[in-house]
Amino acid sequence: MAKFRKVRIDFWMDPMVSEEMTPEDRYFYLYLLTNQRSTQIGIYQITKKQMAFDMGYSIESVHSLMERFITHHQLIRYNPETRELAIKNWGENNFDKAGKPMMDCICSELKAVKDASLIQYVSELIQKQEFRSLYESFCKKEEFIFNEKVREQDETATDLTPECEEIDDTLTNPHTIRGQEVDKDKDKDKDKDKDKDKEKQQEVLDPQMESNPKSDDTIHNNQKLVDVKEIVEFWDNNGFGFSNVNGKQQLLTWLDDSRFLQPKAVILKAMNIACANNKRRLTYVVAILKNWENESLLSVEEIDSHVESQKPVQKHWQSKESFPRGRDIPSGFDLDITAGEDW
Repeated sequence: MAKFRKVRIDFWMDPMVSEEMTPEDRYFYLYLLTNQRSTQIGIYQITKKQMAFDMGYSIESVHSLMERFITHHQLIRYNPETRELAIKNWGENNFDKAGKPMMDCICSELKAVKDASLIQYVSELIQKQEFRSLYESFCKKEEFIFNEKVREQDETATDLTPECEEIDDTLTNPHTIRGQEVDKDKDKDKDKDKDKDKEKQQEVLDPQMESNPKSDDTIHNNQKLVDVKEIVEFWDNNGFGFSNVNGKQQLLTWLDDSRFLQPKAVILKAMNIACANNKRRLTYVVAILKNWENESLLSVEEIDSHVESQKPVQKHWQSKESFPRGRDIPSGFDLDITAGEDW
């Protein structure tokens, strides 16, 4: 297949493009349709860092644009785990003629898609039946696999049901003292609060976990999860905002979308600097990280060396006399101020 992407001239006549989109939105939309990572199926893998590099934008700007296209324009979907992006109306503008080379290309690219829900998302607006049937065939395969997994889980849960029932029966005590009931209610409230805290923590940790725990990268994924937990705990324990889940997620993108050789250590160092300056804000930490990245300070050692070199050199000044020094007064000399006077 030729490596090109076509954009119809009625792109500019679309009311959404002409009336609802800003110039930045149109530029971003054209980039999504024609960038070098795009495929024949409208689903491809790309990182926010790559988008920012290609367009000359910051990662924050790209994140904001993607939020607009996902929630406001509703033209794309993005899976942060697999880093796959899907364009909703791709099938309307790119599937005209069906032929064996075209169908073979689409089939091979659909096989490579990790998130099957994106295939279903794109297929909804495909008009030609032969293309739509091909997309739906891959969706059905994923549904079959999913249903098999659900059935196995149900069978496992059925086997465990009697044990659960026995445990519940033993917990029921008709002779409970009133004071003990009050204490138990308090304990339940505390447990609920802990569960809420765990849920908030899990909202940050879930996007960082891989969808396939049996992959060859298990060791790498486990280490990444440890790094994520350490950064989140530092954030929560040092006043950056426990409930600011969005801020945590944006900071955690620097683990993958940065040039740092030691991303976790560098992020923690930037957060320590923010605490020392009493600037516990995401924007302050990100500004520090950007400065280091722009100056190619990619490890903690390089950062420390740079800071040390910027310290002013202390000079030891020696007092200088503004007049020449005379001879020393000989010992035993007596000064007589009346000598030579004629009274």
